[in-house]
Amino acid sequence: METALIFAGLGLLAGVLLTVASKLFEVKVDERVIEITAALPGVNCGSCGFAGCSDYAEAVAGGASPNLCKPGGQESADIIAGIMGIASGKIEAMTAVVHCNGSCNVTEKKFDYKGVQSCKAANRFYNGSESCTYGCLAYGDCVKVCPETAISIIDRLAVIDKTRCIGCGMCAKVCPDGIIKLRPLGFDYDVACSSHDSGKFVRTACKAGCIACKICEKNCPEGAIKVEDNLAVIDYDKCTSCGLCADKCPAKVIKKCG
Repeated sequence: METALIFAGLGLLAGVLLTVASKLFEVKVDERVIEITAALPGVNCGSCGFAGCSDYAEAVAGGASPNLCKPGGQESADIIAGIMGIASGKIEAMTAVVHCNGSCNVTEKKFDYKGVQSCKAANRFYNGSESCTYGCLAYGDCVKVCPETAISIIDRLAVIDKTRCIGCGMCAKVCPDGIIKLRPLGFDYDVACSSHDSGKFVRTACKAGCIACKICEKNCPEGAIKVEDNLAVIDYDKCTSCGLCADKCPAKVIKKCG
């Protein structure tokens, strides 16, 4: 009986000590962080510059800008700004673009690659098995990381569904050759090539690559496209999506996005 009373007393004492400790060491939770986290898309892509959505939510509660989440877009920024009681500011929605036109119809394989079936691994082996060393390796590293299933591999080429893309940039981060890039929404044309080789070598490697002929540059009324290091590059600050560059391109490497 006495033993039972001793154990009961020790249990009661332990409970009291735990209660006191929980109060003394209680971590105050900022309710705004919970609300901000709920307003974010939850993809943890890091496009905001923070490790993930929860880290960004804490940063916003601490004074960071509410409009850094590109996947969340303007709607998310407005909600977060409302929680903080500040102006949201404008957020520029982005989309991913594959700067390659090298499907299996226009390129050839240099050899059969039997290694690990990933773009990262294949790129380490002579820059991949494709005839163009600048092009899409098509093993789907981008497909695996896309949180919105917006990317497919079609005819040995990554293809992005613009209606599903949220502009998180995760595909761009894993692409070992950097052929996937983000650009602002609202434009109709992209250069589907990443090769910096001269026209002669481009034609040898790919039938649909940029040959740096500068016809697009000469015909653009806004001076929005220039050939830099043997590759046409669009300045989206100047582009009006008139489509003249695409119409004039002899290689048809400037394409209207889907």
